[in-house]
Amino acid sequence: MNYLDIFPKDLTNFVLVTLFSLLIGLSQRKRYMRREETPEFGSDRTFTLIGILGYILYILDPNNLSTFLCGGLAIVILLGINYVNKLIKQNSTGITAIMTSLITYCLGPLIYTQELWIPILIVVTILVLTEMKEKFINFTEKINDLEFINFAKFMAICGVVLPILPNDEIIKGINITPYNIWLSTVIISGFSYISYLLKKYVFKDAGIIVTGILGGIYSSTATCVILSKKSLDANESLYQYITAIFCAIAMMYIKFLILLGIFYSALLDEYWHIFIIMFFITAGVAFGMFKYYRSKTMPTEHIKDEDDKNPLEFKVALIFAALFILFTFITHYTIEYFGSEGLRTLSIFAGISDPAPFIINLLQGKYAITDTTIIIALFHALISNNIVKMCYGIGFSKRKIAKPLLIGFSIITISNIFLLIFLS
Repeated sequence: MNYLDIFPKDLTNFVLVTLFSLLIGLSQRKRYMRREETPEFGSDRTFTLIGILGYILYILDPNNLSTFLCGGLAIVILLGINYVNKLIKQNSTGITAIMTSLITYCLGPLIYTQELWIPILIVVTILVLTEMKEKFINFTEKINDLEFINFAKFMAICGVVLPILPNDEIIKGINITPYNIWLSTVIISGFSYISYLLKKYVFKDAGIIVTGILGGIYSSTATCVILSKKSLDANESLYQYITAIFCAIAMMYIKFLILLGIFYSALLDEYWHIFIIMFFITAGVAFGMFKYYRSKTMPTEHIKDEDDKNPLEFKVALIFAALFILFTFITHYTIEYFGSEGLRTLSIFAGISDPAPFIINLLQGKYAITDTTIIIALFHALISNNIVKMCYGIGFSKRKIAKPLLIGFSIITISNIFLLIFLS
């Protein structure tokens, strides 16, 4: 039994309408008090009475709603007169308060006809939006014009291009279709775009370690190269860079765990714990590096972006799509002619470049191999890629951080090998 059922339904609904309307009205009063202006047509009591009026007119004729609609029309006329007056006297065109009052008027029917969570969600949304006006203004001022173009591109490739692509095999017998090629491109572009937005707007002044974490969402290999190059100019904060590199590696395991859930949920249910184990081992390496060298002077530094690079460049999407198609063909014929052993060898070579196209193809492909073979091949690619990143780090830092990189990557690689032995 619902605890609200102990009271008459009409009484409960009246109290809810009154309470929700009052909350909305109080938020309006606070907004005007903060700006030291006179409310446009009222605040707490006015909004409460508008909500109660909507409640009364609804229960008088709940079947055809003619009384409620007439009351709504009267409210619209009064608000229209008020708006014209404001437009003439104040030259102000905002209608936020008007729209809020109309929503308040509709609370009665909402509470009667919908589940309670719906009107609660609406009220919470109104309260949040009215309080965040200044934050929205400040946020908008920080956004350059290209951001909306980037967002439009992302929406286009997700919501327009992807649904209309056929899901028929291009070559019979090989699981490659225009749809799964573009789906893979969209997912990787999504990781890139989310990482870009977080770095630019949420963690704009983030330190080196946070930069490593966010970079790992996009590409741990590229992040490792960038951090290794930047470490050449670092002195006291040198080991923040090595910590950030291992944070990027840790996020790589989370990234591929998410990809596993997107493309092969059954495999996720069986092997999720392996990725979590590797995440904690790698994060432990990062923490250990930071902890060990914390006695050194480590002032906070920030990595300055040289360019605001577009994360949705068409050239990058084409390269990924081309790699995806290439690995689809290579994987298909490798499994057909060389079986599981050939796939394991191929996975090692795939890790030398970006392992994402190979792994996504492996997760999407309908190959005649076991789930264990897929996971082993996936980790072979990641081990190979980690070794390549270690070499990149040592090379681009000119051996400045060679020792901690060798120690850290050795721990991660050995842990990976032990897990593979356990799987085998």
